[in-house]
Amino acid sequence: LAMHYTADTTLAFSSVAHTCRNVQYGWLIRNLHANGASFFFICIYLHIGRGFYYGSYLYKETWNTGVILLLTLMATAFVGYVLPWGQMSFWGATVITNLFSAIPYIGQTLVEWAWGGFSVDNPTLTRFFALHFLLPFMIAGLTLIHLTFLHESGSNNPLGIVSNCDKIPFHPYFTLKDILGFMLMLLPLTTLALFSPNLLGDPENFTPANPLVTPPHIKPEWYFLFAYAILRSIPNKLGGVLALAASVLILFLTPFLHKAKQRAMTFRPLSQLLFWILVANLFIL
Repeated sequence: LAMHYTADTTLAFSSVAHTCRNVQYGWLIRNLHANGASFFFICIYLHIGRGFYYGSYLYKETWNTGVILLLTLMATAFVGYVLPWGQMSFWGATVITNLFSAIPYIGQTLVEWAWGGFSVDNPTLTRFFALHFLLPFMIAGLTLIHLTFLHESGSNNPLGIVSNCDKIPFHPYFTLKDILGFMLMLLPLTTLALFSPNLLGDPENFTPANPLVTPPHIKPEWYFLFAYAILRSIPNKLGGVLALAASVLILFLTPFLHKAKQRAMTFRPLSQLLFWILVANLFIL
């Protein structure tokens, strides 16, 4: 994709169209890339939910590196969404970067520094492309740290019993087991990317970016909706920004909030109730 993409405000939109029309299987690569992000977020959210349910956050270092990973991933997805330079790309970038101006005293300076000017423009697009290329490598590096911390203790299991008997060679046992999960995710991903690739996207993004026309409804992709809904539900700018940040950063607090005698929620119906209320709440948002 990077070989055929041009990080320039006049060319970005048409370069993406060119990729889809004229590059061998460019349409397929782009659709898998765009929808693959959605499936990545599905997997990540399931992974975090699983961590909540089974008390995995008690491995503090593993959990905290995981939260940092999530933040990096969210940043990557955000800068990537801006690259096609459609209406929603441009206005999404404008709205989200503008939030930093709510920071007292240094806010405005910070935003203009991030933009590289007085509005979202060519310098912004160029640096976002660079970031979208670099951050995934940072994610890969952090993943290794994440795993190193997990390796210190070994992993928990649903029954919470000693799992030394599971210490069998990774290949062929775990590789084969993991292929099942991989196929179960790959099948719906390819189905989505081939049958309805634009189902999760915003139709506004088929219109090239125009700084003079604001779309009637500015909203992010589904995986950021919970945070965006929280932001929009608070009438105060700084308050909204703080709530948005807190909606993700609250994950850092979970290891300190664990007061139960058992680790997992398997035998804690009240905690289960709260957990599923949280899940339902995220779905509603």
